[in-house]
Amino acid sequence: MEEPKDKRTKAYKEWKANYENKSKGLGDTIAKITKATGIDKIVKFIAGEDCGCDERQKTLNEVFRYKRPKCLKEDEYNFLNEWFSKTTNRVTPIEQKQLLKIYNRVFSDKREMTSCGSCIRAITVELNTLYKAYGN
Repeated sequence: MEEPKDKRTKAYKEWKANYENKSKGLGDTIAKITKATGIDKIVKFIAGEDCGCDERQKTLNEVFRYKRPKCLKEDEYNFLNEWFSKTTNRVTPIEQKQLLKIYNRVFSDKREMTSCGSCIRAITVELNTLYKAYGN
């Protein structure tokens, strides 16, 4: 049974916000730690508002970028949401084609259609991990 479009859109927007909130690189991780510990406020108190933290964060993100998949598009998210809610382990050729299309885009890969069950399973496991990683 398919959810109403506005409920699916809201679920996708929440998922995307969680995805975008994840650290893109070392600079984001350090910024989150300093904020959580209050160090950022101490530094700004001592060095002033323009302490250079934002520039350092940006530079560290560029130099030490985390490898992460691209964000799912809303139609991809909705397809995976519906697909992972099914109780069957069977993958039709049409579903495999859609799963591969999503997988290849978000993981920047070039996998092709296959009859190898373990290969298909590996793709679905990675997509499910991405799908669940940001709030589902």
